[in-house]
Amino acid sequence: MQNTYMPWQIRLHWLVAILLVITCVTIELRGFAEPGSAPWYVLVVTHFSCGVTVFALMIARLFLRWRHPSPAIAPKPPKWQTGLAHLTHTLIYLLLLTLPVLGVYSRYLGGKEWYLFGLPMPFADVADRPQARMIIGWHKTLASFGYWLIGLHAAAALFHHYIVKDNALVRMLPLMKKR
Repeated sequence: MQNTYMPWQIRLHWLVAILLVITCVTIELRGFAEPGSAPWYVLVVTHFSCGVTVFALMIARLFLRWRHPSPAIAPKPPKWQTGLAHLTHTLIYLLLLTLPVLGVYSRYLGGKEWYLFGLPMPFADVADRPQARMIIGWHKTLASFGYWLIGLHAAAALFHHYIVKDNALVRMLPLMKKR
């Protein structure tokens, strides 16, 4: 059994990480642009487009995870750590699949023109703005939870690498030679 993830799993992991940073930065920077201005639209469309791309990449990651088992961590961690890792990964996958769906659905219900990748998207003929606001509220709450969850995930990887000194992090690093 190999001791790193498959190359495509590694590439998709880091591509999703980069897209998540872009998604978060663009929505945070949006507040500094005048609503309706060109910079504001660029930030919003970039946020939407990166979010939908994350959704598609997470589907691909699920397929690859199903096809290729995770390489073992050596030395083997305690069962409670393995259980916590599985729970955290499951929550991250659910989060990164749910957030884009909520975001797109809220835009649809808003009844106003919106764009993905610069292309106009369909929207409801009759807007349901209260429902759209409620859904975007869930989106924002889950996104805030996601910051903490992904921070925990990164902290755990660093803990394993620098304190426990196992191969948990190294398995997902790009350009690592197989041992």
